[in-house]
Amino acid sequence: MTSLSNPGYGVSVDVYLSGERHSEIRHEYVGGQVYAMVGASRRHGLIAMNFASLLRPKTRGTQCQLFMADMKVWLSIAGQEIFYYPDLVLSCDPEDREDYFVRRPCLIVEVLSEATERIDRREKMLAYQTIPSLNEYLLVAQDLPRVEVYRRRNDWRPDLVTEASVSLECLDATLAIEAIYEDVPW
Repeated sequence: MTSLSNPGYGVSVDVYLSGERHSEIRHEYVGGQVYAMVGASRRHGLIAMNFASLLRPKTRGTQCQLFMADMKVWLSIAGQEIFYYPDLVLSCDPEDREDYFVRRPCLIVEVLSEATERIDRREKMLAYQTIPSLNEYLLVAQDLPRVEVYRRRNDWRPDLVTEASVSLECLDATLAIEAIYEDVPW
């Protein structure tokens, strides 16, 4: 593991990771500062569960591991260490097997909410783009059927999907929009 030391302010990474193992509330970590996570709505939970249910069968028999909500993504940007909890994260690197975080995801999915949309669109999107292994970043609306797909190969320009299906290159999967939003109350 690379250095997990604190640059002289806030909480050290070691203290943060230890605290997260015992905390009933999840926290994200940005350069020594710890931020409590907000709770999710019914729609948010259904959409995330649908996504995970659709992707899980595609990972069977592969080196890919899919995590929902409780696995952190570790980043190091400009000497600051960051841990985010995406709604879904997929890592297909067999060397990426830390117990409490992934370092080399190929796909990250965030279900947007009023409380997190600004952070997901700006801070997290820019941070995630620094991960060399990341191929796709999805922003999924919860108030209407709409998935924004950002791909490295497209210079992170968005593809907007509101009908038919979403293609995921990282897992060679296609997910119907109808299935992503199955049973979501409008």
